[in-house]
Amino acid sequence: MARWLQRQWFEQRRLSPALWLLLPLLLPLCGLFVLLAKLKRRRTQPLRLPVPVVVVGNITVGGAGKTPLTLWLARALQERGWQPGIVSRGYGGQNSAPRAVLADASPVDVGDEPILLARRSGVPVWVGRDRAAAGLALLAAHPEVNLILCDDGLQHYRLARDVELAVFDGRGAGNGWRLPLGPLREPLARLDSVDAVICNGMPDERLPATVPSFAMCLQPGDFYRLDDFARFCTVDRLRGQKLHALAGIGDPGRFFRTLQALGLVFEAHPFPDHHAYVAADLAFAKDGILLMTEKDAVKCAGLTPGETWVLPVAAELAPALTELILEKLRGRQAA
Repeated sequence: MARWLQRQWFEQRRLSPALWLLLPLLLPLCGLFVLLAKLKRRRTQPLRLPVPVVVVGNITVGGAGKTPLTLWLARALQERGWQPGIVSRGYGGQNSAPRAVLADASPVDVGDEPILLARRSGVPVWVGRDRAAAGLALLAAHPEVNLILCDDGLQHYRLARDVELAVFDGRGAGNGWRLPLGPLREPLARLDSVDAVICNGMPDERLPATVPSFAMCLQPGDFYRLDDFARFCTVDRLRGQKLHALAGIGDPGRFFRTLQALGLVFEAHPFPDHHAYVAADLAFAKDGILLMTEKDAVKCAGLTPGETWVLPVAAELAPALTELILEKLRGRQAA
């Protein structure tokens, strides 16, 4: 059902015929969702942390590239002399209280993306349903941190923020409708108040031209072995082999297109975003080599039936984004 809805939301720029048929059922739910979102925002009292906060998020459901962008920002800000920390909700984790994320943590406890952030960023990462509380806990444990990056927090209004970045992938705003008729958590007008829009793919012409926009490209690296992070292989080693590709991200097709661009031929196996894998889910790969994303790899250790390789990606953006963020921070601190 989730994959069917994703197709209806994103495959065209208007309401699909199937959703028109469901309009009498879904329109009241859409109105209720809008009302509840407005009430939640009005009743939320923001908490300002003692350090600046940069929020990375989106107004659509599903992944759009927020985690690679957060990793890029952590590195770029470190190069400019800042000492960032990262907070996240920890989607899929069973613990709601603030807690530190270690590289060997269980995704059952802290979610999948925070573990990837902890492994790749080299900065403190904390999770918690209340991101403001998670930020305070991180700062208490790491007093050297002087800036917080919030991964996926655009709608978490309890955490006051100094900079907001909204991320879109090539699917853009889909059909432009609010949930559940479309993929939007908030209306497109919400973008008028963000500091920049990041486009991971072709930009949607409906995005406001008055807001600074930056292109983001995800560059693949060499594959590494799931059961031995120190073993690497190039794409040439995989060509001509029987390959399976697995992706449980917001847009699985993005991973499959990357593999195709590398010249690989494979059988694609899409899964829902944040899917909790069990060994039976991966049994299809027993007769070949399995390829997967880093986000999926966090949850698949020990479950794969044979040779498995992970493809890391790194975000590439113009340095002008860092300059914009630092300018915003300087201006707001001066005020």
